[in-house]
Amino acid sequence: MHTPPDPDSMPRLTLNPVRLDLESLSGLYRSGAALPADVAGEVLARIAARGDDHVWITLRPAADLLGDAAELARRWPDPGTRPPLYGVPFAVKDNVDVAGLPTTAACPAYSYVPERGAPLVERLLAAGALLVGKTNLDQFATGLSGTRSPYGACESPLVPGLISGGSSSGSAVAVAADLVSFAVGTDTAGSGRVPAALTGTVGVKPSRGLVSTLGMVPACASLDCPSVFARSAADGLAVLSAIAAFEPTDPWSRVLPVPGPVPTRASALRIGVPHEPEFFGDTAAETAFARAVDRLGGLGHRIVPVDLGPFLAAGRLLYEGPWLAERLAAVGDFVTRNPGEIHPVTLKVLSGGGALSAVDAFEGLYRLRALDAETREAWASMDVLAVPTVPTTFTVAEMLESPIERNAILGHYTTFTNLLDLAGISVPAGTTTAGRPHGVTFLGPAGSDGLLAGLGATFHALTGGPALPVPDSRSAATSASASTVHAPKAGPATVHASEAAVEAEAAAAARAEAEAEARTVLAVVGAHRSGQPLHGRLLSLGATGLGVALTAPLYRLYALEGGEMPLPGLVRSTSGGVAVEVELYELPPSALGILLTQTVSPLGLGTIELADGRAVHGFLCEPYATEKAPDISRHGSWPSYLLSRSRS
Repeated sequence: MHTPPDPDSMPRLTLNPVRLDLESLSGLYRSGAALPADVAGEVLARIAARGDDHVWITLRPAADLLGDAAELARRWPDPGTRPPLYGVPFAVKDNVDVAGLPTTAACPAYSYVPERGAPLVERLLAAGALLVGKTNLDQFATGLSGTRSPYGACESPLVPGLISGGSSSGSAVAVAADLVSFAVGTDTAGSGRVPAALTGTVGVKPSRGLVSTLGMVPACASLDCPSVFARSAADGLAVLSAIAAFEPTDPWSRVLPVPGPVPTRASALRIGVPHEPEFFGDTAAETAFARAVDRLGGLGHRIVPVDLGPFLAAGRLLYEGPWLAERLAAVGDFVTRNPGEIHPVTLKVLSGGGALSAVDAFEGLYRLRALDAETREAWASMDVLAVPTVPTTFTVAEMLESPIERNAILGHYTTFTNLLDLAGISVPAGTTTAGRPHGVTFLGPAGSDGLLAGLGATFHALTGGPALPVPDSRSAATSASASTVHAPKAGPATVHASEAAVEAEAAAAARAEAEAEARTVLAVVGAHRSGQPLHGRLLSLGATGLGVALTAPLYRLYALEGGEMPLPGLVRSTSGGVAVEVELYELPPSALGILLTQTVSPLGLGTIELADGRAVHGFLCEPYATEKAPDISRHGSWPSYLLSRSRS
């Protein structure tokens, strides 16, 4: 068990509060307002202030952390040359190896000190990230509650007494409590998603084999995935892009598309949802998920009810089939020799694997293949599957009363994911009427990690998360200038052609930079949105989608009738304003003039304030036109209002 540092001895930043998301830290470092050592000291002070919260198993000595932080500043003084995760504090679940630190898998007697860290950890350190320590977990990553550890049970920072979820309990809480920017977890049955839902964080569950599992204590080696906890899908994707790579010496590594570090908004998708979702009597969670589905429809996606029967049947194989024996194969010798060192619930779960035979293993594999084939009908009708991350929530006391049965309930929507070779991301979906956190998981076939992150980011922007990042205005030029192809050496006859090609490429890059610098951002509320009647007109003007955002809570939304088509009217309100969803587009300034000539009263172009503080151009309505128009602000967006009308 770690000893918390002395808060009085830690250097503190004068900026308050210090935000640890990647964008905020990058801004602090670029401006010179803070150094990595300042942030490291702030992190140590926050950890000390929380005391023994059961989050940490091993904390690095403060001197080592501060020394590494100071070395980062010495090594990369120029902001333009810094690696992508420069000075970003992170934590690692204690079943993943870090060179020189103990790996316990939450079993002190199992502890060993590796000489080499897991490849994913080494990649994070090479990317400039600062390792703070190793976090608590359900012993041997067996459990979804966060209550099966000799180091204590973690609680969600959101609700006193509520479980944090597991097995990656400490990693999730470290992020949720703003102790680190991101944390590494693992996910076999849902351990990277269940804690995310219960702590209000984002949980990225990569495609199997996208991130190497070398240096990780296996739970089920054929199913295990490292995972990432972050405060946003953008941060989670940035970390995933740093650790994703094919590892030739890893038997489970696969060549899969590596997503880029910045999420992009997905076009209209077919999103499957459970035809008859199960919430085990939690009506508040049922209502919260229905609201989430409405929001997805409001984003322009087509909702497709699907039969989850084959998915759920596959999930039951994880603990009722031969994969239970695979868990025993990982640590069975140690468990047999040291039964007294094993958590009682973990021992009971693992002991069930000893009675399974080779015949059982093959029958389980055949059954899984058959169920996988049955899911093809559902996938033919959908691009992404959206499910509640957990059907309900439990307190620590409730979990201890019935640890195995309630663990199965927590995994109702998660255990099938790796068995069916799916990627996933869990994002916060607000709070239920009972005051409990609710999360939604988006699932897709292996290799769809980037698509899922974009969808997750867009959805999270509606439930309190950040808007999708606006691309760097110079990104097009940078991309063009960086796209040189390294060909074989040219002979004399081709030198002039090569020089001409280089000059042409440089000219193209300059044009791209000039065009990028000249473009402006426009917020659209209704008819110009994706899937709406005037969207094509917007695209014909060269508009590029940037994603969904929310206005500042200063506006009212009205339904204007009587024209060629129903239109929304967005009006700035002097009192009682709400945040309204808009879509953001980047386009040339000349396009604004064309749009202005195409827009008729009572609509016009003006300035709209966004929730993140930006001011952008956008469509506004003159107040006189709303005197007899229905106020539809409660719907939050024009698509949500249209969807409600179609159902009435």
